[in-house]
Amino acid sequence: MARPSSWSALSHTSVSELRRLQDEQLARYVREELYPFSRHYRRIFDEAGLDPRRVRGVADLARLPFTTKQDLLRAQTTPENRYDFVLQPSPELIKQHWPFSRKLALVLGGAGARESLRYRYTPNFLTFTTGRSSEPVGFAYTPHDLDVLSEGIARMFDIVNVVTPQERVVNLFPFAPHLAFWAVTLGGFKTGRLVVPSGGGKVMGTDGSLRLFDRLSPTAIVGTPGFTYHLLRRGNELGTSFQNVRTVVLGAEKTPPGLKDKMLECLRAGGAKDVKIVGTYGFTEARMAWAECPTADNSSSGYHLYPDLAVFEVVDPATGEPMPDGESGEIVFSTITGHGTCVMRYRTGDVCEGGIQWGRCPHCGRTLPRIASELRRASEKHALNLTKIKGTLVDLSQMGSTLMEMREVEEWQVVISKRNDDPFEVDQLEVRVAPRKDVDVDKLTRDIHTRLLNATEVAPNKITVHALDEMLTLLGMETAMKEQRYLDRRPK
Repeated sequence: MARPSSWSALSHTSVSELRRLQDEQLARYVREELYPFSRHYRRIFDEAGLDPRRVRGVADLARLPFTTKQDLLRAQTTPENRYDFVLQPSPELIKQHWPFSRKLALVLGGAGARESLRYRYTPNFLTFTTGRSSEPVGFAYTPHDLDVLSEGIARMFDIVNVVTPQERVVNLFPFAPHLAFWAVTLGGFKTGRLVVPSGGGKVMGTDGSLRLFDRLSPTAIVGTPGFTYHLLRRGNELGTSFQNVRTVVLGAEKTPPGLKDKMLECLRAGGAKDVKIVGTYGFTEARMAWAECPTADNSSSGYHLYPDLAVFEVVDPATGEPMPDGESGEIVFSTITGHGTCVMRYRTGDVCEGGIQWGRCPHCGRTLPRIASELRRASEKHALNLTKIKGTLVDLSQMGSTLMEMREVEEWQVVISKRNDDPFEVDQLEVRVAPRKDVDVDKLTRDIHTRLLNATEVAPNKITVHALDEMLTLLGMETAMKEQRYLDRRPK
């Protein structure tokens, strides 16, 4: 059967055909791109005694070792290994590994073929990881990779129904060498949609962004959940109109249902009618992002994947063994189209509750595989030696979701420190909150204590109440690239 000729055809192709296409693309990619041109993976295959020609499909990936962030850090901090993950073709490697048909096309194609080779393999752009726990890792893109990213975000626009030529999108992600801002920008270039960046709170400021709303009257908003809610709330205070907003697309962190409800309340107060709020999932190592499709009640529908561009596995976090479809586990990512910096079997540290589902989406009818929307970052687990629950593992993202869900809480921040700033003392957990107007503060603090204990098995040592303006300053809402939700002040 021929490969689907368009995104629309691909997204409605049968599951069996999608799996076959993915197997073929993976096998070709490993054989002709990854093994020949990646020093890291050529070394990994050779040390393991694995023949790249034996990789015939996704099922064979279990024979390969995992890649971790530490592997990337080691490579980028060692001069002789700095480009080990970057595909670097040479005449010798092409001659040795490419099939006759590709080599012949390169010879007969002359200067045009050589320029095409340069376009596909010469890096011309970088983004960086933003994790709190380690040094930023740079990821190189070639023009080919930017085309792939643009195509992926164009598909995302289609999935979230930002599809008409009249769309006006405000991009609230901060100006930075990070995936989110550039992905949305490139999506606008690819689709021809009007995408206007505000740079977030640090560049134009919240009020400046809202003046942009007054001039543009956007149909769609894209940004982080925390800053987007802050902007909508401030817009209500200033009387900003949101009457044309139909879609809100949120990224960089998960958005619990309670926060969606608070956003909808703000949007309706600004004149919006039928608004769909959807989440996205993306990470720098993938150089790509995926979205949920809109649903009637704004429930999460799962992140719709692109099986021709990448492979996702879900594995047991403890054993690394692949999990069956629909079973929870850690997400593992492999590119099957990338050049520049490429990863295969990369352990994301993200645990997916519900795994991967194949089959027709009950909301949009697409047959693309979907990652269940309930994710938690294993990397956000910190061992806290608290006085009451010594050694308890606390999922900070779950703590944040609990606070965001609470209707009585406008803004919040979590601070971890040592008692008396003594590195040998026990950990202290402080929760800072700015309550909504007319809230019973004593009752709110009791509720926060109880709900955090139930959700995370850890109760805060202290809950401090702040005025909203003071809390916004503590969060760096107008000064930081991203609001500072979690402060770890423990001595390193």
